[in-house]
Amino acid sequence: MSRERALKILLVLVGLTFLAGVYPLMTFLWQAKQSEAALTMMLGVYVTLGIFVLLAARNPSTNRSLIAFTAWSSLVHAAVMAVQAFQIASERGHLLGGVLLFVIVGVPLIVLAPSKPRVAGS
Repeated sequence: MSRERALKILLVLVGLTFLAGVYPLMTFLWQAKQSEAALTMMLGVYVTLGIFVLLAARNPSTNRSLIAFTAWSSLVHAAVMAVQAFQIASERGHLLGGVLLFVIVGVPLIVLAPSKPRVAGS
């Protein structure tokens, strides 16, 4: 399988995974629980990102910045969750599961990211 085809498949899987957050997002929006406000906002961002990642799967080389943002922001999110896992013992399992998910998203995207296009004449 070619690197570009593997990247396209990965982008579709990541996009669909992020888009799956639409159900919990809607559930949280219809609840009056303010304790979930930050989670609701993050889900909104990830659902939106999922749509754009799916669009990027059509032509990854023209969407290098979006792919890089998705990869690196996922790794930063994983790092923050890892620190929180050690600070909040009651949430450790949930947070470490999130760390694993975001590392599984970020690392392969970095590895498969399209290379920088060559400039003619250089």
